[in-house]
Amino acid sequence: MNSERLIGGRRFDFSTGVAVMAIINRTPDSFYDTGATFALDRAVAASLAAAEAGADFLDIGGVPFGRGPVVTLEEELDRVVPVVEAIHAASDIVISVDTFNAEVARQSIAAGAGLINDTSGLFDPDMAAVVAGTAASLVLTHSLAPPRSEPPRPEYADVTADVIEFLRERLAMADAAGIPPERLIVDPGHDLNKNTFHSLELTRRLDEIVDLGFPTLVAVSNKDFIGETLDREKGERLEGTIAAAVYCIVKGARIIRMHDVPAAIAAARMTEAIMGFREPAYTRHNRG
Repeated sequence: MNSERLIGGRRFDFSTGVAVMAIINRTPDSFYDTGATFALDRAVAASLAAAEAGADFLDIGGVPFGRGPVVTLEEELDRVVPVVEAIHAASDIVISVDTFNAEVARQSIAAGAGLINDTSGLFDPDMAAVVAGTAASLVLTHSLAPPRSEPPRPEYADVTADVIEFLRERLAMADAAGIPPERLIVDPGHDLNKNTFHSLELTRRLDEIVDLGFPTLVAVSNKDFIGETLDREKGERLEGTIAAAVYCIVKGARIIRMHDVPAAIAAARMTEAIMGFREPAYTRHNRG
């Protein structure tokens, strides 16, 4: 795999660096912040603060993955596109849009998004063609159920092998639609139609996902598999989140999608230094 990528006008070398993706939920019912950035001004302010803190990507979402009230196309566009436009006018940070709707992707890219984060794994049959007709990149994520639904008891013969097979199929679909490999990213989909044992195993065997040869994104931040493992409620999962993200980086993940941007950046930079990817900011200790 060529580890260099041009995404949203920025160049990334994933052989020696980890990118931090900040999460901005333009929803009143997101599982983590329960609407804290639903208002347009708050979403824009949070986005620019994340950019100032050093995030590499902003991931703007207008519809939660799991069950919930119906969100129409017009509502999703209303939630997402104005944020993309405002950020694009104020910052050169790479804007990602978390959507499974091809029309939302099309209008978001026109407004300035450089990445589409499709957590449904191409559920919309038009998604790949829409992205192919632009310069945007695409995240292909493993999930089983239709968007806004969750199977009550997901089962796998071998969760990692099944995820790899699914991602290979989606990569082939993207290729057939005309998206070049250098514009594709994969995500195993922690907790998406998976229980805690599944997510833990995917984390443990993440290197097998990385071996597909594409930059790997992990969205582990504050997920239920961390809460259930540590017996921690939402808002009390930062330490577990950082541990999971660091382990994923060591296993080959190169984009971490996170809520707490400063903590994520510090963890990523420290892990890069331990892995020999970067020099310390300074070295005075026992240096004479």
